Amino acid sequence: MSKLMRLLRHLWLDARDAERALGKDGLDRIERRITESERLHCGQICVCVEASLPLRYLWRHLGRGEPIEAVIADRALTMFGKQRVWDTEHNNGVLIYVLLAEHEIDILADRGLSKHVSTDDWLTTIGQALAHLRDGRLEDGLNAAIREAHAVLAQHFPRESAAESTRSGKDLPNRPQIR
Repeated sequence: MSKLMRLLRHLWLDARDAERALGKDGLDRIERRITESERLHCGQICVCVEASLPLRYLWRHLGRGEPIEAVIADRALTMFGKQRVWDTEHNNGVLIYVLLAEHEIDILADRGLSKHVSTDDWLTTIGQALAHLRDGRLEDGLNAAIREAHAVLAQHFPRESAAESTRSGKDLPNRPQIR
């Protein structure tokens, strides 16, 4: 892809495009899925949908020649911190990051969960979610990623009792974060 086309796509897309990609009903459905999932485990799932990269990130690729995949991975890691996914009680937060301008998805798990799930497992999940995203079915892609994150969290961090559903106050928002 030409640098000019990539630049124009990132300049053109904004948070409104990310909202339109899911719509209010889609955002509501995803929020409900995450809420229902978190009733069954003590982990946290956070979804962040970003329309385009900030120019300082894009410049790393366009101006300095850094591979776009490395820039996207770094941006996902930054959002992992900004969304405070690392700040969960059992270090078992999961960030599902979508960058619409590049049709890319990344999944990052905190250190408590990373002990139980290999990078290859996450790559398989990302591949399934990307297939949906690249077919124009963002919600289906997010559902696939949420379903897999739920499965590993329920397996390794099951909720012990109904009383445990009272959280420590460090809950992440269940509604997808749109940027």
